[in-house]
Amino acid sequence: MNIKKYTLVIAITASLAALAQVQNGKASYYSKKFSGRKTASGERLHHDSLTCAHRTYPFGTMLKVTNPSNGKQVVVRVTDRGPYVKGRIIDLSVRAAQEIGIIAQGIAPVIVERYNPSIVPFKPEDAFDDLPELEMGTNEGSDTTPIWMILRDQYRKESQLANSQKPK
Repeated sequence: MNIKKYTLVIAITASLAALAQVQNGKASYYSKKFSGRKTASGERLHHDSLTCAHRTYPFGTMLKVTNPSNGKQVVVRVTDRGPYVKGRIIDLSVRAAQEIGIIAQGIAPVIVERYNPSIVPFKPEDAFDDLPELEMGTNEGSDTTPIWMILRDQYRKESQLANSQKPK
């Protein structure tokens, strides 16, 4: 391999590692006057959507934004690029800023991390106490054959009967 290929591998690895990290920095939010404008992804911005602008995460990535001063969190989707102001790591929609309580401040410190919705949170055992009991059983005998197999066999018999009655 030559140096260009090594550089590409290192660059891809470094960028993937950067995407997996937790970021601490300042967040701002879009003014309501930007509602209806197209974002870098081509979507229209709406102040009630839970969206954001981030410099590096791919469009559609879900991010969890936490306000460390009050512990409030919101999950937003990346639809735009930015912010391009030094020291800021994310621009939030108005609704997302309201959810974490930074409207009055305008600019506030936040923690940004990639959100993985496939993680199932732990549910305590006593949460299953109020579920009804279901009787689970199996059918025995001829009813164990699936209906599609019964219908297929009937169709084959009818086809064979029709073919045998045709004049030769």
